[in-house]
Amino acid sequence: MKTTETPAPVPAESGVTVRKSGAPHDGPREKKEGGVLNVFSHGILVIWAIMVVMPLVWAVMTSFKDDRSIFSSPWSLPDTLHFSNWSRAWTEANMSDYFLNTVLVVGGSLVGTLVLGSMAAYVLARFDFPGNRFIYYLFIGGMSFPIMLALVPLFYVVNNMGLLNTIHGLILVYIAYSLPFTVFFLTAFFRTLPTSVAEAAFVDGASHSRTFFQIMLPMAKPGLVSVGIFNFLGQWNQYMLPTVLNTDPDKRVLTQGLVQLAVSQGYKGDWSGLFAGLVMAMLPVLAAYIVFQRQVVQGLTAGALK
Repeated sequence: MKTTETPAPVPAESGVTVRKSGAPHDGPREKKEGGVLNVFSHGILVIWAIMVVMPLVWAVMTSFKDDRSIFSSPWSLPDTLHFSNWSRAWTEANMSDYFLNTVLVVGGSLVGTLVLGSMAAYVLARFDFPGNRFIYYLFIGGMSFPIMLALVPLFYVVNNMGLLNTIHGLILVYIAYSLPFTVFFLTAFFRTLPTSVAEAAFVDGASHSRTFFQIMLPMAKPGLVSVGIFNFLGQWNQYMLPTVLNTDPDKRVLTQGLVQLAVSQGYKGDWSGLFAGLVMAMLPVLAAYIVFQRQVVQGLTAGALK
């Protein structure tokens, strides 16, 4: 009688991998397909990076040329760095005043938006009360309302309140304009935070305001930074609202100043000074994103990781 011997099992500690009989060996094929996909995705990213970076580099490079070089050799490096373009745009074109007005308006509106938006989002995310969902959907509806439809009534409302052509009036309008997205973003973020921390604070005798400002708000820092960057970008580049609500030449913001610089001399435009002013308006936004890019990514992915 013939007996069939069963192979002895290989111990796991031996480091030998046993492949089942008949199992396909797809290692090289999967590696090849993954390599092709990586090359394709990296190529797309490189093309996208070139499309984004090249206009910025060209604008900075052009800001150091004179007007003749801008038209005769637009793609060449400047022969001489004309720093006078920057000083002329800063002083003669009043870019310093426009920059200061923009910092005041955007700084005040950004602080007000984050404070009010975080308070409203925390209440909507953490407390159940009659009308909670209705108020939340009102903020969502504010995101879909075109601002162009509200320009005429907004002008009369601001004028009747005596806030037309004022810095604080523009700040209030910016806050109202940015609140819907801020509340929508932070409500979803506050829902991802653990409730046990707030409950422990209540057990220790902390009030609702102290729990919010000292415990929950610091935990929401990634979300605050992310929504703050988005609001900063939108408010810094805002042109329509200040054009309608701020017609005082002494209180113009940077976007209005750049348009004024472009049309101030008719057909004899100061192109070198215009590009210098454009780079001045662009650098704060670029610097803010570079400094806070890690916090922006953390804020956008926090809800997905929890």
